[in-house]
Amino acid sequence: MTTGFVDEPRLAGLMVRETLRRLRGVAPAMTAFSPVARRAGRLVAVPADLRRGEASLVESFYIGRLPLAGHIVDFGTTSPFVLRTAPRSWTGDLHGFGWLRHFTEAGDALAAEQARVLVGDWMRFERSVLPRQAFDHDVVARRIISWLSHAPIILAQADTAFVQRFETSLARQTRRLARAASAAPDGLPRLRARIALAFAALCQPSRRYHVRWAAKFLGEELDRQLYADGGHISRNPAAIPALLADLLPLRQLFAHRNQAMPRALFSAMDRLFLALRFFQHGDGALALFNGMGLSDRAMALALLRYDETLGEPVSALRQSGYQRLSAGGTTLLADTGVPPAPAVAGEAHAGTLAFEFSSGRHRMVINCGATARAEDAGRRLSRNTAAHSTLVLADHSSSRFAKSPVVDRYLGVPLLPGPTRVPVTREDTGEGQLLTAAHDGYRLPFGFVHERQIHLSRDGGRIEGVDRLLPSTGRATRAASEEPLGLLRFHLHPDVVADETRTGIRLSHGGEVWWFYGEVMPRLEDSIFFADASGARPTLQITMVFDPTERTQLGWCFERQN
Repeated sequence: MTTGFVDEPRLAGLMVRETLRRLRGVAPAMTAFSPVARRAGRLVAVPADLRRGEASLVESFYIGRLPLAGHIVDFGTTSPFVLRTAPRSWTGDLHGFGWLRHFTEAGDALAAEQARVLVGDWMRFERSVLPRQAFDHDVVARRIISWLSHAPIILAQADTAFVQRFETSLARQTRRLARAASAAPDGLPRLRARIALAFAALCQPSRRYHVRWAAKFLGEELDRQLYADGGHISRNPAAIPALLADLLPLRQLFAHRNQAMPRALFSAMDRLFLALRFFQHGDGALALFNGMGLSDRAMALALLRYDETLGEPVSALRQSGYQRLSAGGTTLLADTGVPPAPAVAGEAHAGTLAFEFSSGRHRMVINCGATARAEDAGRRLSRNTAAHSTLVLADHSSSRFAKSPVVDRYLGVPLLPGPTRVPVTREDTGEGQLLTAAHDGYRLPFGFVHERQIHLSRDGGRIEGVDRLLPSTGRATRAASEEPLGLLRFHLHPDVVADETRTGIRLSHGGEVWWFYGEVMPRLEDSIFFADASGARPTLQITMVFDPTERTQLGWCFERQN
């Protein structure tokens, strides 16, 4: 069913605000103070890029076949910057220039020359044929950070005329972003715009008050977008390493330039480190919730080297809506939060009460994760409740998605309100840790509240769970034939070897062996793992079907084989 504006007043309000935001973004904000220098000048500092480069990928530019954002686009001898038919995510990454890190990693004369040619090519088209997407707030912010971070390879052996063109273009882009930063889409794009402007104020010739204003705006945005527990308002774990990778070099720049660092920046990084440790499994990968895809484990490890607290992961991110149980080498992470606000829910998933667990350094039960290709049908499939290790009623997601092409274009298929309350309790028993949570996402369509209890034994060798369907107040009367079927899903990591037996399902991964038992006969079915470097990958899932007219609760257990 198509979502209409009359039926969704909240969506209509979002659409109006988004339209006004876009108008503000393209109109010159003459009254806005611009915290950047008015004239171009030589760079006075160069930030580090903590993201790893791969020298071998430079070859892709030489042969005209470029892999970005999960897509490979052939551009031959044509400039890639003028392509009009490339996927949107590929185009955004291209014009964001994050790939310059590969040229810096290569570091030879040929790489320097090619980097200079590509940047010069972009500047040649800057005022004429570049696609509109090249000037989206987030793309401009990423490009400014990339150009500043990789200026040494871009300007190596460059003549004076090129250097002047580069500095003029950089200053012009910075001024444009400063005028429109407050109109950037909410969430990471707006925060990244403020980060880019702080980089520019510190790296370009600026007066001290330019730096102070850039720091002030950044501090306010950090305070607004980060919860006290370190989570981001989008509830996407991927936001945490992305922000740390930008904020750590920014902290170094403040010290290098002998400029006062905003207090909010200190606080933000401490909280982000706490959240990063929280979401890590035993193998270093981050849990697959709310838009998290492929983990760069080496990157996470590199970031944690800057963490001076060296503390153990906390047991909960209460404001963000996540819980962590850990014992005896077993780690379990659960989503116990309501969906984020629609304005920042463009990548959020309908995975309330879903969990993942790892045993030692091996992930066992997972969610399907997000694909790198934003345009793929798999991206939408991965957001459904069925792609998560939790209970599904009548193949119906616990939260709804906007289904209007107009809304898709403006807001990126936001997750609409589903669960409005997720009460959570934890208890340390003599035998282990007990987590109880419930959500009301199925109350309106089916008249049920889903409650899940998970108990992790003290030695980490046994995970016992019970899923209940509690009739809610005001539940509509239905015939038995109209009752929805319940389906419990436990998606398995692709490297898990699973075998059905008469008594249960045997799971093995890297020497770890677990058994799954259920109150009804469990089955193995096909599933898809989206968060893989090579794209969607087949895997398996454990399923248990039940009829709510016959039972309203279902018990299950994972037990480690000693």
